[in-house]
Amino acid sequence: MTPVLLTERLRLSPYVPDDEEAFVALFQDARVSRWMGDGPTPEAETRALFGRIFTKVYAQELFDVWAVRRDGVLIGHAEIKPTEATGGHEVIYALAPDTWGSGLGTELAEAIVAHGFVALGLSDVHATVAAQNSGSLALLSRIGFTHVRDITEDDGSTTRLLTRSLTATKGTSAAPRARAGGAGH
Repeated sequence: MTPVLLTERLRLSPYVPDDEEAFVALFQDARVSRWMGDGPTPEAETRALFGRIFTKVYAQELFDVWAVRRDGVLIGHAEIKPTEATGGHEVIYALAPDTWGSGLGTELAEAIVAHGFVALGLSDVHATVAAQNSGSLALLSRIGFTHVRDITEDDGSTTRLLTRSLTATKGTSAAPRARAGGAGH
């Protein structure tokens, strides 16, 4: 079961059915969706994705997926899941554009990484980021991710594979920080 994670300003908790409209709005925002998966998708596909979080991901306990809230308002999405592209677990995160530049992305990414290292016992955590997504590349670099290799996508674009190792962060200021929260929403 996906646990609740708390940071200084954020609460990461499992989605509830009432989150559908906020989820759809986040993923339908072109500024967000351009960096997610294969880019913008029709609203019906976004709604189907939201449904699969409950019917597949949560029901089968496949991996951890969170609604990201600040002051009770859904402002983002986060995941950590095994993927073939990385050969391990990948962090995925998205925040509403009106939160960008406030340090919340760093706080969110650190919480997911900490969960991977502490709760899941991972020694490495990965991220795949479009080469043009300079904001996420800079954020991940600041928190200890290093470039491993480039992946050429079917459409000719480049995705960067980044990795952060637990051994590289021990004893540094980039060590992950987050705490598990209680159950509930």
